[in-house]
Amino acid sequence: MSAPELLAAYFTISGDVYPFGSNEVSPFLFEHRVEAAARAGYKGIGLVHPDLMATKDRLGYAEMNRIMAANGIKHIEFEFLAGWYKSGAERRASDVMRSELFEAAEALNARAVKVAPGLDETEAQADVPRMVDCFGELAIEAAQYGTALTLEIMPFSNVRSIDMARRIVEGAGQANGGLLIDIWHLARSGINYSDIAQIDPRYIGGVELNDADRYPIQPLWLDTIHRRRLPGEGALDVQAFVKAVQATGFKGPWGVEILSESHRRMPLDEMAHRSFDTSAAQFA
Repeated sequence: MSAPELLAAYFTISGDVYPFGSNEVSPFLFEHRVEAAARAGYKGIGLVHPDLMATKDRLGYAEMNRIMAANGIKHIEFEFLAGWYKSGAERRASDVMRSELFEAAEALNARAVKVAPGLDETEAQADVPRMVDCFGELAIEAAQYGTALTLEIMPFSNVRSIDMARRIVEGAGQANGGLLIDIWHLARSGINYSDIAQIDPRYIGGVELNDADRYPIQPLWLDTIHRRRLPGEGALDVQAFVKAVQATGFKGPWGVEILSESHRRMPLDEMAHRSFDTSAAQFA
């Protein structure tokens, strides 16, 4: 079986930066990342908000679109909107980011905006009715800009189970408001791949591939941003995950998200080619 279209998530080819670090803007120019992704075989890329804004200021959206089209990049997604159900200063900051992400989504025809769960809460602390209402409102607004939302399940958050994730997206009931299923987060949450079948296929908005060591380092947050592995080079059964997702009818594009202190220090083309080749091999 040939590989489906793959999308290089931002940190897969961003170079030596990582989530919530002192600087998330890639040392590699946008056009160079797009070209490297295309040479490797990718059909999509991801951008984080700080890098997106820096690139917009330098190039403008029209030039970004031209660069992607010239290199056969058909898909783009953004991350990572947090605080969307909060109040006060946290919500005000989130609303500013939301406005900028949605404006960019319309200009660049982004397939989705990744949405963060509450990273400072457990599921027991989650205000589920509020999250349902706010996610629904957010999805309605996103639709006005022609884009979708993908809420990510994470083991160190208030959405760390398929049951909780379903309560939010099904409760919101918006066609463009779905879930992001990352193999690392499912594995570290103790979720069996067979449980993916519990999710209504309509709400599977995105899927991400990577791999992990058998035992995580602690705290778990450091494991996710520094110790992920290329697909097939860790202890996870990536092909079983792929088959479980395919059984839902998901067609892609499939994201590839490699957050690794060793991977991010490779030359740009090596990051792109190694991540693409190891991911594509999981569909053989």
